[in-house]
Amino acid sequence: MRTVELVCSPGLDAEVRAVWDRLAAAGLPTLARNTHPTNRPHLTLAAVDEFPPGVERRLAELFDTALPMPVTLDRVVVLDGSAPLVWLVQSTPALIALHAAVWDVLADADGHRPWHAPGVWVPHLSLALRFRNADLRLARAVTGGQRPTGDFDAARSYDGTDRTVTPLTTP
Repeated sequence: MRTVELVCSPGLDAEVRAVWDRLAAAGLPTLARNTHPTNRPHLTLAAVDEFPPGVERRLAELFDTALPMPVTLDRVVVLDGSAPLVWLVQSTPALIALHAAVWDVLADADGHRPWHAPGVWVPHLSLALRFRNADLRLARAVTGGQRPTGDFDAARSYDGTDRTVTPLTTP
């Protein structure tokens, strides 16, 4: 599997990681416990089985034009289905347009994950996986009701086969 992800600017990254750490201190599930070097706050725009030829270049061109993109985080919720605890990302016309453009670039890819599709996708940053709805009140207290702002300042692709990331923006 290959993903297309936006990554947070340093300040926003630090704020999300601080919440990960506070969740851990409260004894709650959290991504702070995932110590793999690729683990960092990110917004997944799409996931497919493999990238067709030329897609990385086309995505890089798209992101080099669109980023940095301002972002405001919203409420903390538990998503239905796989039950992750997430911080919703406020949708903006620019974010929705970028998401649609990524899907256009990936039109010929196999294995699109339908939960990322335009019209279905819920923009969010994950805080914990396999979270119990019963702990949501405590999680919201731990996060403090903040609505941090920052930027998505880069993009990357995660390769689930070899657990590596590839930048999709020019450094």
